Amino acid sequence: MKDKVKILLRAIAAGIMISIGGTIYLTLENKMVGAFLFSIGLFAICAYGLNLYTGKIGYIIDNKLSYINELIITLCGNLIGTIGCGYALTLTRAEFKLKTTAHAICETKLNDNLLSIFILAVFCGIIMYLAVDLFKKIKDFGKYVPIFMGITIFILAGFEHCVANMYYFSVANMWTLKTALYVLVMILGNSVGSILLALLIKFGINKK
Repeated sequence: MKDKVKILLRAIAAGIMISIGGTIYLTLENKMVGAFLFSIGLFAICAYGLNLYTGKIGYIIDNKLSYINELIITLCGNLIGTIGCGYALTLTRAEFKLKTTAHAICETKLNDNLLSIFILAVFCGIIMYLAVDLFKKIKDFGKYVPIFMGITIFILAGFEHCVANMYYFSVANMWTLKTALYVLVMILGNSVGSILLALLIKFGINKK
């Protein structure tokens, strides 16, 4: 139980970090700068070893079946962190700017079809696994480069990140059954993309 609580707390903290990054992105007019600064979220998550679903799902192939429990707790914690931050920020003077920008972003997502959402989420999952895995493998200062590049690329490319979108939907106050369905498809797509790259690396790229 103690370990599960720790996992949950680290996951909530990760959700908060993603929300902070998302807030920066929604606030800035320059989307290139906003996308780059969004990276502070993943930077903090990797530096402190926090639990982000999209950073952990790819490692399911290297873990025991019990790892699924950690992933479920992580996803729940990410949801708590992002929803809490999203709705808390609607109580501040930043509400209008955040809500207006987030609403436009969420409308675009919800007006898209599920196949498109899934494919965009798959590519986001690929980038997230790449960023986190390179952070773990590179031992010098260069380990931070894939974090900032990865986040910037997936945002500017319009790829779908399930946890970031949990925050956007919350600050825009647009949670419905349809929203929940779209988030589930994003989770599935992120998972498939991350696991796919992990498998390619393990059984293909790294094989001599």
